[in-house]
Amino acid sequence: MTGPQNRIAIIGAGVSGIAMGRALKDRGIRYDCFEASNVLGGNWVFKNPNGMSSAYRSLHIDTSKKKLEFEGFPMPDDYPTFCHHTHIRQYFEDVVDHFGLRDAIQFERPVRNAELRPDGTWSLTFDDGVVEYDKLIVATGHHWDPKWPDFPGTFDGPTIHSHYYIDPFDPLDLKGKRVLVVGIGNSAVDIASELSNRGLAERLVLSTRHGAHVVPKYLLGRPLDQVVETNPYVPLSLQRKAASLLVRMLVGSPERYGLPKPDHEVLTAHPTVSSDLLQRVGNGDIVVRPNVQELQGTQVAFVDGSVEPIDAIIYATGYNISFPFFDKSFISAPNNEFPLFKRVFMPDHPSLMFIGFAQAIPSIIGFVQDQAKWVASYLAGEYALPSADEMRAVMARDDAKQMGHYIKSSRHTMQTDHVIYTHDLKKEWKRGRRRAGRAA
Repeated sequence: MTGPQNRIAIIGAGVSGIAMGRALKDRGIRYDCFEASNVLGGNWVFKNPNGMSSAYRSLHIDTSKKKLEFEGFPMPDDYPTFCHHTHIRQYFEDVVDHFGLRDAIQFERPVRNAELRPDGTWSLTFDDGVVEYDKLIVATGHHWDPKWPDFPGTFDGPTIHSHYYIDPFDPLDLKGKRVLVVGIGNSAVDIASELSNRGLAERLVLSTRHGAHVVPKYLLGRPLDQVVETNPYVPLSLQRKAASLLVRMLVGSPERYGLPKPDHEVLTAHPTVSSDLLQRVGNGDIVVRPNVQELQGTQVAFVDGSVEPIDAIIYATGYNISFPFFDKSFISAPNNEFPLFKRVFMPDHPSLMFIGFAQAIPSIIGFVQDQAKWVASYLAGEYALPSADEMRAVMARDDAKQMGHYIKSSRHTMQTDHVIYTHDLKKEWKRGRRRAGRAA
């Protein structure tokens, strides 16, 4: 039955669900959080029992730890600047206990179906029945449903998506094998760099469709995300030019290392951060090829006419945005297009919110905390949304501002600069408080 104890439901107890739970508890708002796994932490749980984690054994985050902290609870001093996934997971456990959030999480309780009722409330179906809620917050993340390419031909050897990669021996024994890694995002270059160590893969081939501007984790002896930071009061075009010049001066062009010339400018694609790839390519440990043209049984042909004998393929080709608990006729994201007002609201469904559905730079953790505080204000009645038409107009302007300079790709449908986002969100928050005051 619907009642005060069932007012708000959160799906997911990863970083987005944790941030949302904390913001609600800070305001004394009761909620239930449903987690499919028996542990919290989502994507940062190595071999998460829910099967949705993409953390591999050697994974280190490419954002410095100061950009990952929850407000009021710093990371331990003995954590490294760029944390291993075990540090991140333990930190999330500590955050939940420090802020007293664990009792609100119901583990091993996946939501099988979420249905919007005619009155705007929600029916959530579980294995043991149906529970009704007034508001629904989706915090499941978007890095769990692997996206596979569709290349012509067939390949005779084993293939996996990077989502399932654990280490050079699990789930495939790649020692002494000729391995192709497809993609040039952060997971692709991490896995390629690891496998290219002498004594592991016999030959490591990295295929990239667009090329990439690869930047190291450190510039001038400082973490990259503390050197190149956005200023909301300076024109974005000028900041991008300055950042591009800095990267070119300190790193140089990708071609000098043996990478193909990118078909886009610096900062017009999601940055690839790696301190290893350029050296590996320069050493000849990684052979770089353009996009795949055709799979040919025991070999792969590339669009430049080259052909490589290959034993195994790892596709590091990103993820689909999908929701197993929503009917696809109600909510879906074809081609990963998923427009939201301030990356949270669908204009026609004010009782439904999404937290963490952005490719936030430099980090999703600070981003979701700002989202969560704003949503908590809305749920407390202190903020009122604009009209649906106004929301759509703002969405169009925000998309042009945040994503207009990126190359057209399903990888860049949710790009968001955290600093710019927060600056603009504060303005909207202030307008929404005035609307709420007039409505009171």
